[in-house]
Amino acid sequence: MSELSVNHLLGIKYLNKDDIKLIFDTADHFKEVINRPIKKVPSLRDITIANLFFENSTRTKLSFELAEKRLSADVINFSASQSSVKKGETLIDTVNNILSMKVDMVVIRHPNPGASVFLSQHVNASIINAGDGAHEHPTQALLDSYSIRERLGEVNRKKVVIVGDILHSRVALSNIFALQLQGAEVMVCGPKTLLPKYIEQLGVKVETNLRKALNWCDVANMLRVQNERMEVNFFPSTREYTQQYGVTMDLLNSLDKEITIMHPGPINRGVEITSEVADSNQAIILNQVENGVAVRMAIIYLLASKIKP
Repeated sequence: MSELSVNHLLGIKYLNKDDIKLIFDTADHFKEVINRPIKKVPSLRDITIANLFFENSTRTKLSFELAEKRLSADVINFSASQSSVKKGETLIDTVNNILSMKVDMVVIRHPNPGASVFLSQHVNASIINAGDGAHEHPTQALLDSYSIRERLGEVNRKKVVIVGDILHSRVALSNIFALQLQGAEVMVCGPKTLLPKYIEQLGVKVETNLRKALNWCDVANMLRVQNERMEVNFFPSTREYTQQYGVTMDLLNSLDKEITIMHPGPINRGVEITSEVADSNQAIILNQVENGVAVRMAIIYLLASKIKP
């Protein structure tokens, strides 16, 4: 397959297995490019991309920007916190204003679930969802799977546990969809209050005991607790959360096998994982960051090749 089955990247649930393989094969090529002395390719010299971030994000935004610049695209950055959105401008007005500047592609992060789908229906540009509320974050899930494939050879039949705040996490949902699509077994682990009621309907295993979950898995993807999305306390204290769900080197060393540790960042060191774990050979957190640029380059490149001139 030489092109994606979709014209936008709105969520993993719209992709098929061939799409993921094509993205990863393309990312392999770009990973080689970004490790050269000259890291740029002229692939998208005539494409203009607008980054619309209606929520704060440092890592995802930087990763997209770097990916776009490595492909030689023209980039417009738009941060909604300092803009006319505060003056009451609607999402569609904002985007139409940006599109009148002849933009080909929009990367959007928005606090409302479905914002990217809404845009794709109303706007004549290719849309990439960089996170919509607690719904999906497809590029993060793709770079996570790509990193597992790089470390373990393949994703199929691997056992992956996602630990922590599943309830407020768009990373968890996209990861579940992506991993299952590639034939992995998925478990979620965390306090009952941070596990959505519907989660078992997604075909995942549920475990509240961290040690049992780690003994089961090949890979543990540690999520941070998203305090900014919580209006009430979902657990008694951070200290108590860390005692039950924090991963330490002692805990890893006491398991029957060596497992791989991942984290989408930003890390709350000393809460969900200790610094010692984050910086250990079992962690592939920095690989995820590097792979993020290659995977986002692949997605942008593949979507841009479907834009009609």
